[in-house]
Amino acid sequence: MSEQEIQNNDPAAEVWADPEDRAWKEMQKLYENLSFKERIKKTIAGLSMPKDSGEYKYARLQMQRMTGPVVAILVPVLIVAIMLSIPKKEGSASKNVAVEIVETTDTPELEQDEPEEPPEPDIIEPLDTDIDGPTGETTEMTPIETNEPVSPKPREISTVQMNKSPITMRNIIGSRDPGHRGALMSKYGGTGGDASVMRALRWLKKNQNADGSWGTNGSQYSAMTGLALLTYLAHGEIPGPEHPEFGETVRKAAQYLLDDQTPNGYFKHRDGNNYTHSIATYALAEFYSMTRHPLAKTACERAAVPIIKGQNEMNSWDYKYAITERSDTSFAGWTAQAVKALHTAEIDVPGLEECYQKAQKAFLCTYRGEEGGFYYAVTAASSPGGHPGLSGVGALCMQLLGAWDDRHVTQTLSYLDGCTFSFEKWDDGKSQPWGRGDGIGDNVSPIYYWYYITQAKFQAGGETFKSWNRQFMPVLTNMQQRVAAEESGYVDFENKPREIGYWDSPSKGESYHDTGNGNLPCYHWEKGKRIDGTTTMNRRVMDTCLCALQLMVYYRFLPATLSVTEQAAPKATTQKESDVRIGITKKRAAR
Repeated sequence: MSEQEIQNNDPAAEVWADPEDRAWKEMQKLYENLSFKERIKKTIAGLSMPKDSGEYKYARLQMQRMTGPVVAILVPVLIVAIMLSIPKKEGSASKNVAVEIVETTDTPELEQDEPEEPPEPDIIEPLDTDIDGPTGETTEMTPIETNEPVSPKPREISTVQMNKSPITMRNIIGSRDPGHRGALMSKYGGTGGDASVMRALRWLKKNQNADGSWGTNGSQYSAMTGLALLTYLAHGEIPGPEHPEFGETVRKAAQYLLDDQTPNGYFKHRDGNNYTHSIATYALAEFYSMTRHPLAKTACERAAVPIIKGQNEMNSWDYKYAITERSDTSFAGWTAQAVKALHTAEIDVPGLEECYQKAQKAFLCTYRGEEGGFYYAVTAASSPGGHPGLSGVGALCMQLLGAWDDRHVTQTLSYLDGCTFSFEKWDDGKSQPWGRGDGIGDNVSPIYYWYYITQAKFQAGGETFKSWNRQFMPVLTNMQQRVAAEESGYVDFENKPREIGYWDSPSKGESYHDTGNGNLPCYHWEKGKRIDGTTTMNRRVMDTCLCALQLMVYYRFLPATLSVTEQAAPKATTQKESDVRIGITKKRAAR
């Protein structure tokens, strides 16, 4: 209180009217300008004064003020002194450890599947290399036949966050971003094919069904959708604003497959032999690797169960994942690719790691011998049989599963040296592996075989691929059926009309194998002559996807022969979860 307040008879000021207290205050003012040394002296002197004196009270106050700084200095000094006094441990030496970036090998965890389907009789079915053509009767797995695209359950389209923290594409698929694509196409000689790929992606987008699927046959919706989704993913397309032209197309395709899956892991819309399951699983696993979307992870965990349970004593698979003593190279090929994709995605399901390791040997049972190549099928009671057109399947799958330098692979690549890539001469029995000594059948599928051969030769690299690249890339780009921008009816995200394109197989059998002739005009080749015909939308979708995937071979999967360091992709751009949103949701409960 000021003297003026006391003089104004303020009641509160009376407390400070005590002479002793006022004297103490006045003494404090005198001390305010003292040096530090003088304050120390005054403090020591004050401590010896009577406790009710102002000098003693001042000394106590100064002691309290100095305690904090003293402690702040002494404690760290004491800690440092203690640490310095601790003796060093003798004998410890630093070690240099070589670190190698490798793909992780996790073991997945599964939900319980429904009871297994009864196995088929131990009978080799008629030769059928088509990925979605039903053969024979089925029981529980009878395809759902419909005339219109269907969505099994109504679903609520809402917005969920993309789970990117950040995107981590494993080494083998880490080269699909635009920068890598351009560099690798230039490196491996594929710069002429990207325009054809863009035309194909736009054709696929234009022909996508409203529910996100592709095709016109109920039993084949999910297989065709899986192939189309793989095609977009190979080009690095995922949902989100960074992919304005195809992001929504990819989202709808993934949503369709998620909605079509049943609790036991299978998919409702499936072909008679259930190639659908491995193709759809393959696509969802790659989708999860590139987006880390949690719903895709759950779907992959479910889908892995039938694959793991269906692996037979030959380490391979038969139609519909029935446990038999038969191995089908075509069916096992798609399944092995699905296993590789699940493994790459780090899906954590019990038994997947063992399944992956065993899958390397799945194709040895159909190996032809020292001349190289793989037959179509084999049973435990018979020798491998069928034509060796599927040789590329066995070679590629063993490469992807880690056995790229196995002698069975190298011998098969030598066997495939004589193979040619020609639409006009696809049925030349002398040069094509599917015709050597066995003749050319009606259902031979050159696009399907070339799809595997192209990838196997790329994985081998060197002159093996260079010579093949000089053949296949110009042929595919030239044989694409193009629709001019002014006639296509397609506009891109900038509202610009664009040219679109598709492919039809040169083989009549592959164009409409056992699904009806269709109503889409096309042409095929017989002994070098062009023949007019018709095809179906399902076949056109399949052929377009398989051809486009061949033209993306340069960056879709990095060569297995590269060192681990060379395989490793640069760090993906970190994106906050709020940066990208995908409208992929859980299905609403059935009403």
